Amino acid sequence: MSTKEVVVILDFGSQYTQLIARRVRENKVFSRIVPYNISAKDLQAYSPKGIIFSGGPASVIEKNSPEPDKNIFKLGIPVLGICYGMQIIVQTLGGKIKHTKDREFGKTELFIDSNQDIFNHLPGNFTCWASHGDFVTKVPPGFQVTAHTFNAPIAGMAHRQRKIFGVLFHPEVTHTEKGGQILSNFLFKVCGCSGRWTMQSFIRESIENVKKTVGKSQVVLGLSGGVDSSVAALLINRAIGKNLRCIFINNGVLRKDEPEQIKSVFKNMYHLNLDYVDASKQFLSKLKGVVDPEEKRKIIGREFVKVFEIEAKKFKDAKFLGQGTLYPDVIESIPAFGGPTSRIKSHHNVGGLPEHMKLKLIEPLRDLFKDEVRLIGKELGLPDPILFRQPFPGPGLAIRIIGEVTEKRLELLREADKVVIDEIKKSYLYNELWQSFAVLLPIKSVGVMGDERTYEHVLALRCVTSVDGMTADWGKLPYEVLGKISNRIINEVRGINRVVYDITSKPPATIEWE
Repeated sequence: MSTKEVVVILDFGSQYTQLIARRVRENKVFSRIVPYNISAKDLQAYSPKGIIFSGGPASVIEKNSPEPDKNIFKLGIPVLGICYGMQIIVQTLGGKIKHTKDREFGKTELFIDSNQDIFNHLPGNFTCWASHGDFVTKVPPGFQVTAHTFNAPIAGMAHRQRKIFGVLFHPEVTHTEKGGQILSNFLFKVCGCSGRWTMQSFIRESIENVKKTVGKSQVVLGLSGGVDSSVAALLINRAIGKNLRCIFINNGVLRKDEPEQIKSVFKNMYHLNLDYVDASKQFLSKLKGVVDPEEKRKIIGREFVKVFEIEAKKFKDAKFLGQGTLYPDVIESIPAFGGPTSRIKSHHNVGGLPEHMKLKLIEPLRDLFKDEVRLIGKELGLPDPILFRQPFPGPGLAIRIIGEVTEKRLELLREADKVVIDEIKKSYLYNELWQSFAVLLPIKSVGVMGDERTYEHVLALRCVTSVDGMTADWGKLPYEVLGKISNRIINEVRGINRVVYDITSKPPATIEWE
């Protein structure tokens, strides 16, 4: 991304780091997240207008706590430290930090001592969101105290000559009443940003980049019909037209009527070069007898690569692979961001292709968040049913069937899932929910239909609300909607006699069952 104006965020492991980046972008200023240990030289290569140190779970007092390159403070670029970010500035530049047993966590009243710079045009006091157990007892030389709370005598600080600022709370979260204004003040009053980064400018720049990179070569792209691959396809198509070859692989675990819908939209409406490959029998034969969810993922991933490789070889002029990779995928794939994390399960989306294919990557969306991709899609004219389609995992219905995947169980789930989506849309809840779907369980239960005893499958309904899928809460659906869904499934889908509702948040559960 060669934008002229960028604010760089050093990630010290905060759960809110991506939120900081999004808040910056809401001000039409491009932001980029980098590991906390980036060198001053590498950081300077971005030519940033400003630098933000994120919060983090560590304590600056602990041994081996993450520290930035001290030379960053010599670059003359404005710096804003948030929570841990402020504390590490204090420790690095000669101030003092003290650990206390009484943490300041949650909403607290902030009192402004200096209405300048990042606190310009703000009221004398307002509610902020704090989350820390370390307090600043002495600011570094040349710094002024700019804010305090009842428990923290130093909740804000500033070195105006060096343009280095710190806040002990989190302005990026909505719980901080004037947080948006604080970040805006930093961007425009301190850093001198112009705020010209828009989706239109992104589209223009991306098209030019693709044209320049690809030239007269062909690009092959695996089109799934999801938002990411669809927007990537339309963007690349705008740049190179017929030199984009889209491959849509039916892996046998798609939803009801999905292949027909995707072919209709992209072949008939957008006239893309779309090659449809029905490999459903191949995938299902490999899944026979497999019950372990990780093994299902691996099988589907391997088979996808095999099929895609065979199809891609048909295009002799193809030198590039188009992908709908998003910014969170990039960040989460690099261990240095936020420190080491345990693998809960492999990624839903299929991984890279074999190196011997020798295809170079074209990822026009790799600098964007999901909501930004939807804005791009809207600019490109993508229809709402695809633009606002809820996330669907790469392994498809295979991980929504607990246990073995069979044709019969797939048919049951497809019919039930269609009812779920139909009723959610009828109730105008589809766009309010992050995901809403059915899960076929590996158990049967006794029921009564008419005067006869039944012994049939149990179906779980899963509906969640979320902003980015990283955390989620179960959807508080009206009882009438739940009743309609249950009634229709039991009456219309022969083989299911019981519907249960999953009321677990993420964490501790994941959104998908497998």
